[in-house]
Amino acid sequence: MRPKFEYGEAVRVIRSLRNDGTYPGKPTGRLLIKRGSVGYVRDVGTYLQNQLIYSVDFVDSRCIVGCREEELQLQSDPWMPTRFEFRDRATPRIPLAVRGEVIARPGDAGEIERVVPGVGAATVYQVRFHGRTFQIPESALDCLAVEVGEQR
Repeated sequence: MRPKFEYGEAVRVIRSLRNDGTYPGKPTGRLLIKRGSVGYVRDVGTYLQNQLIYSVDFVDSRCIVGCREEELQLQSDPWMPTRFEFRDRATPRIPLAVRGEVIARPGDAGEIERVVPGVGAATVYQVRFHGRTFQIPESALDCLAVEVGEQR
C-alpha cells in the first residue's frame, strides 16, 4: 500500500468526521471536523494491515484526527460546498409527491441521511421524510429551524 498523500500536504475532508469512540475527551458521535475543512498530513499508519490512516492536523480547529484515505482529497482539487450536512434537518420548499401522492409538504421535518455532491451538476441529498428516504436536489430544500431546547 502506497500513501496517496504526502507528509505536510494540505488535504480536505469530504465528509464530516464524528468521534467513533477513539477520540479522547469527546463523547462518541460528537462532531469533530466539518466537511470541507482543510488540514495537513502529519503521519501515515495502518489499521488492521489493510487500511491507510492519515493523522491530519486541522490547525484552525486545534484538532488532530485519524482519517481514512477515502475521506480525504487534496485541498487543490475542485470542491463544491453544500448547504446541508449529515443529520441536518430540512424541509421541502414545495410539496413533494410520488405518483401523485404527496409525501412531504413545506414545514415537514426531514433528516439528511447522505450528501451526494454534484460533479458539474447540483448537489442532491438523501433525505428521510415520514420513514421513507428520497433523493432531493438542494434547490428543493430549506433549512428547518431547530426548536429551543431540542438536541441534535
